[in-house]
Amino acid sequence: MARSPLVAPRRATKGRKPAAKSGRPPSGRRRRRTPGRGPRRGPLGLLLAPFRWVLGLGFRLVWRGAVVALLILGLAVGYVYTTLPSPEALLDGRARGSVTLLDRSGEIFAWRGEQFGGQINAETVSPYLANAIVATEDRRFYLHPGVDPIGVASAVRINLREGRGPLSGHGGSTITQQTAKLLCLGVPYDPDTWESEAAYEEDCRQTTLWRKVKEAVFALAMEARYTKNEILTIYMNRVFLGAGSRGFEAAAQRYFGKSANEVDPAEAAMLAGLLVAPTRYAPTANLERSQDRASVIVGLMEEQDYLTEAEARFALDNPAQLSAAAEARAGGYFADWVMGAGPDFLTRKTTEDVIMRTTFDPAIQAAAEQALQHVFDTQVRDSSEAQAAIVVMSADGAVRAMVGGRKFKGVAGQFNRAIQARRQTGSAFKPFVYAAALDMGYSPLDTVTDEPLTMQIPGSGPWSPENYDRRYRGRVTLEQALQNSLNIPAVKVSEAMGREAVRRVATGFGIESDLADGPALALGASESTLLEMTGAYAGILNGGTSVEPYGLRDLRIQGEETPLIGQEGGLGERVISERAARQLTYMMSRVVDEGTGERASLGDRPAAGKTGTTSAARDAWFLGFTADYVTGVWMGYDDNTPLTGVTGGGLPAEIWRETMARVHQGMPIHDLPMMRPDAPRRDAPDAPRTDGRVARSDSDRLIGRAPPDQQPNVAERIINDVMGIFGR
Repeated sequence: MARSPLVAPRRATKGRKPAAKSGRPPSGRRRRRTPGRGPRRGPLGLLLAPFRWVLGLGFRLVWRGAVVALLILGLAVGYVYTTLPSPEALLDGRARGSVTLLDRSGEIFAWRGEQFGGQINAETVSPYLANAIVATEDRRFYLHPGVDPIGVASAVRINLREGRGPLSGHGGSTITQQTAKLLCLGVPYDPDTWESEAAYEEDCRQTTLWRKVKEAVFALAMEARYTKNEILTIYMNRVFLGAGSRGFEAAAQRYFGKSANEVDPAEAAMLAGLLVAPTRYAPTANLERSQDRASVIVGLMEEQDYLTEAEARFALDNPAQLSAAAEARAGGYFADWVMGAGPDFLTRKTTEDVIMRTTFDPAIQAAAEQALQHVFDTQVRDSSEAQAAIVVMSADGAVRAMVGGRKFKGVAGQFNRAIQARRQTGSAFKPFVYAAALDMGYSPLDTVTDEPLTMQIPGSGPWSPENYDRRYRGRVTLEQALQNSLNIPAVKVSEAMGREAVRRVATGFGIESDLADGPALALGASESTLLEMTGAYAGILNGGTSVEPYGLRDLRIQGEETPLIGQEGGLGERVISERAARQLTYMMSRVVDEGTGERASLGDRPAAGKTGTTSAARDAWFLGFTADYVTGVWMGYDDNTPLTGVTGGGLPAEIWRETMARVHQGMPIHDLPMMRPDAPRRDAPDAPRTDGRVARSDSDRLIGRAPPDQQPNVAERIINDVMGIFGR
């Protein structure tokens, strides 16, 4: 039986059309080539062949180069990874410490240096603050590996559109990259290498293409080494936020008086808004501008679902406000001054966090600032460039307030006219002339003749001083001479007592300037500072004992109880007798009651003082005291331009009155420690009682206001002393 051939059964072809025959080989099969012949190419193919070869080569080089670059990047990231310390070691990056200044009640009123409020953690900080930072600086923070290509591309596009270079302006940096920059890419500050810490930080902020590459490598390594929250923690603790605040904890304490763990949405938005420009948007510089910036941040937080619509609306309707201490910005000039009370290594250049307890009184400071502003607002034209300074202190030299100029701009190191401006004192110097006479036994009721006077000055020729009003009053008491600020009697008394005696009194009370050699010494030709002059008047108030103005009570390292420096008072050596000081106080009280300083009168509250106006009215002074406080006021132009229509008994006296009225508001009235004079006589008057006043007796006579021709002339001895010296 014949077998059927071994072939596969043919598939059904029902419904299919037979394939058309063609000269082309079936699909999937290649035409057999004739040996020795290649594929045919047309002219265009031949023309493009070199370009195909170049493109192929370029492709092969690119992907091989990419592999090499990735390998190098991986090695670089791995190396940086091995150098990174624990995150806790990176939280406080300050090379220098800070100084916290406390007022007389122990409350913070100022900071110097970079304040570090303490370590905070991204996991325990206020969630509003953490979310505000992410919403503002890096919305894809939790998604990218340290570098955000989308953010970089967007930043480059914006920069080019705005006509800048691709790396100028917007940087597209992630929070991780910003943290890398804050860490200066792991390069620590070396004082032997850098001129200053500021120069080091400026270099760390430089933006170049190579720097951006290294920054990206460092950021990738940080992402590999730390968690997202650890990176955010480092960032929150190291970033600078204006007003000397390093880190969000310090900023929250500085601006709001609370921890960063407690801030609400409005406060969190204001803090996060500082990141773009901390100095410009600091609320202590311009609160309204800072609030406007915060409203933008609130919008971003709502847009990214970090705040509900209701929370956002509440934050916008109730913007963050400064704490009382931050709002006051009190004591800027005082803080600058008191920083010099300790050694530099514990103040300006400290590497520790230092606490300074001071004599500063915020209420008195506010009173002085308000008084100055009130007088300038109501009595000085808006365009005036005139300046003024005020110092308020206690009788022992404890400085309570200091105004070094009309405006303090919120930055340390401004020109402080209270301590840096050395100006002629004018008639404000005359109390030291009469102090010398009283200390030698003369009485306020002794007399001297006010008359034309010419002196021959060796090397200069004749000198003829005049009174301010160019009038002469004949015989006057010392009390009247000081009360009306007469120049001729002051010169005569100074020459009679001897200039050295006057210099001794002035320097003893703390006038450290070189005092004039000639007879113009009595008229305040010498220069001094407002702080020195106020301290000298404090010496008169406390009974003739010199004082050293001071502002520092003690200094200690933060966290330690034992002070490194301490001071309890500024009393020094006795300069004049207590009796002389009490009599001089009485004479100066007459200046305020009925003399050139009447505009300084405080009504029922006893006060004593002295006016001062220098040649051509370049300087105007009023210094004086009550039983409780001593205050000095100076007014003038920084360039020595003469004042127009201003004397010491004018605007300075009014500033003094406005200051002292505010300072003493609500305080009980105390009598001045003064001694009313006896009739002039050679024997000493009764010994003073414990209250400093002369015991009453039938021989006590108050003749300071009697007509000069009715006063005993025993004190004419002054005239006899000077007649041999002066011509008429």
